[in-house]
Amino acid sequence: MLERRIKACEQALDRSQLRGGRIGIEKESLRVSPEGTLARTPHPEVFGSALTHPHLTTDYSEAMLEFITDPQAEPAAVLEQLRALHRFVHARLEEEMLWATSMPCVLHGDDSIPIARYGNSNLGMMKTVYRRGLGHRYGRPMQVISGVHFNFSFDPELWPALQALEGSDEPPVAFRSRRYMDLTRNLQRYGWLVPYLFGASPAVCKSFVGPVSHRLKVFNENTFYDPWATSLRLGDIGYTNKREHEVGIRADYNSLEGYIETLSCAISTPSPVWERIGVVVNGRWEQLNANILQIENEYYTTVRPKQPLQGLEKPVLALCRRGVDYVELRSLDVNAFDPLGINGTQLRFLQSFMWYCLLRDSPPIDEAAHAEHDHNLIETAHHGRAPDFRLLRDGREVPLRQWAAELLDEMQGVCELLDGGDEGPWCRALAEQRALVEEPDATPSARQLERMRQEGYGFFHFAQDMSQRHHEHFCRLPVDAEAEARLEAEARRSHEEQARIEAEPQAPFDEFLAEYFAQN
Repeated sequence: MLERRIKACEQALDRSQLRGGRIGIEKESLRVSPEGTLARTPHPEVFGSALTHPHLTTDYSEAMLEFITDPQAEPAAVLEQLRALHRFVHARLEEEMLWATSMPCVLHGDDSIPIARYGNSNLGMMKTVYRRGLGHRYGRPMQVISGVHFNFSFDPELWPALQALEGSDEPPVAFRSRRYMDLTRNLQRYGWLVPYLFGASPAVCKSFVGPVSHRLKVFNENTFYDPWATSLRLGDIGYTNKREHEVGIRADYNSLEGYIETLSCAISTPSPVWERIGVVVNGRWEQLNANILQIENEYYTTVRPKQPLQGLEKPVLALCRRGVDYVELRSLDVNAFDPLGINGTQLRFLQSFMWYCLLRDSPPIDEAAHAEHDHNLIETAHHGRAPDFRLLRDGREVPLRQWAAELLDEMQGVCELLDGGDEGPWCRALAEQRALVEEPDATPSARQLERMRQEGYGFFHFAQDMSQRHHEHFCRLPVDAEAEARLEAEARRSHEEQARIEAEPQAPFDEFLAEYFAQN
């Protein structure tokens, strides 16, 4: 079936439809002091307004920068914009640098992690209160794990051509959304491949783990690790809904309607677990509400179907009105060996992986399959490089390296489709990943542990060393006067836009929230 679909696409689609998809990157990085502790300084004003800047904002913490690129067709253009943003930021950091890894630096409990602030408007307060609620629900340390989100949309002209090819008579938006949901299920089904290939967090600072029980081993006096780990960020100490079963939410990816319904239920259903926190305590808002999810983004998952929002539109409402426009893959660690945290080879491979997951059959996911996918992801995160490591496939064990090799073999046809032959950037990106399956010691996670052993230091000193190297790299880059002027102008405009928002009449915050959540 896959080969037949690839052949049909080769005959029916032109180059622009195959290569016209858009890639966007969201990359998080912590600002840290020279000692490697989380910066306590405010988000630098020179970067612009975190509330309104389109490319430079903050995520959970005031110290957590988020770089956002425009969606672009060429990986090189994405990386060039990301590079310009990094050059702009590094040149303006005063006695600080950006942490080079996903797992955070030295932490001293929740109080050492400043929650992001967005000004005095209702919109700004909503963003801060949401983050305050996350801290109460899951603890602040989990929120300052950094990652890279890979956003991808296919060329708009692909969908009518693909619909004609498949002989579907659905309304165009329904067809596009259904096929994107097929894609998201396959990204969950085969998603363990991403942390195996690109995982870069096999070790953590002991200050991150704290006194909670865990299954990690001691690397040295300040570092825990798993000997065969790929991405502890995705493991059972990392960025997951740890209390999913307790609070009762599991999104339905079998259809867009099911996805919307399950998330809508979660953001409107009270949770006794979160009610114990309180919503307004001693006059201060501690969370947006006491529901299973405060808002949709609280549902932590490796992939999300997305639709750009219009104003203060709720995400589920945007999906309901206009369908799925792109997917967000959230399982990428920050690549500590690349100053940008990601490189062109990764982007090419992920683009072809999206095509593979679109063209491959994608049956519905039942509870047993969902449990298998969760198992495969978390166990790959902890043990993926072990020589005898096995995954579950339809209830049976299969060696990871065998299954990975099978997937990459099947992706060869997809890469040749994108390259227009058996040579080109997509085929070369695939070949590099084949080498990582054949030689697990060449993966980023294995290279990190080997560097730590060779240098005789733990996670903290590895991350600090790489952070300093990257900082020096960006500071040595020649200044692009045009890019600098453009980013300075964007920073000014963002401050002006925040001032305009704050100058508008503001309803009482509870009324503002009630109106937001009343969208139907």
